[in-house]
Amino acid sequence: MYRSFSAARPLLAASLLVLAIPAFAAAQDTDPKWTGEASLTGSKTTGNTETTDVGLGLALQRDGRVWRHKFKASADYGRNSGITNRQRFVLGYQIDRDITDRLYAYANADYFSDDFGAFKDGYFIGTGLGYEAILPEPIAWNLEAGLGYRSQTSQDPLSVTENELAARGASNFDWVLNDNVSFYNNSEVLSSSSDTYLWNETGLTAQLVGNLAARASFRIDHHTDVPLGREKTDTISRVGIVYTMN
Repeated sequence: MYRSFSAARPLLAASLLVLAIPAFAAAQDTDPKWTGEASLTGSKTTGNTETTDVGLGLALQRDGRVWRHKFKASADYGRNSGITNRQRFVLGYQIDRDITDRLYAYANADYFSDDFGAFKDGYFIGTGLGYEAILPEPIAWNLEAGLGYRSQTSQDPLSVTENELAARGASNFDWVLNDNVSFYNNSEVLSSSSDTYLWNETGLTAQLVGNLAARASFRIDHHTDVPLGREKTDTISRVGIVYTMN
């Protein structure tokens, strides 16, 4: 059932239609500015081993009366003794439409490219419902569930592309501990017949001065089924600077 492209067509078409709504929603909703953050992380070691790791991140959001637009992008690059050992890019967009004070409908599209992971690239496009289990603030917790169309390609030399229906679940938890410190824990799971993918990221942000903050985070990515010779789990620890755009 998961691999039937004909079964996925109606869902895919509906998701694309909802993702195209912002052009129409802009005329009906308020036109607030985008807010969000840009981040820079990095580390370098010398001596017995020479490693360089750099990470860039961007997260933007625009809130209207009933519509929300969310955009994210990240890039991670690493070298060890002059040899590239990490190169991953991620892009994502989501649009929400409030139904009640807590319930909302959403559509999302995500893409990744990873030269050294279990899968070299892939995308997901889907739609579903979200629920604000805890309203801000100081704590906000959103839960989402839906269905979508998933495609991912394994690494060479036995490169195989899987195209299938997938179920999606997500959790986004934010806690403002005080005026200067905040905590977050975000997770997502994509489950299909060929593989289930789960990621979780936890971070702590501390205000420094003005729009600048320091952040430490830890992320784990796990696939249940990977090509032969590939690890099922990847982790990344980051420490860096965050610039907030209000």
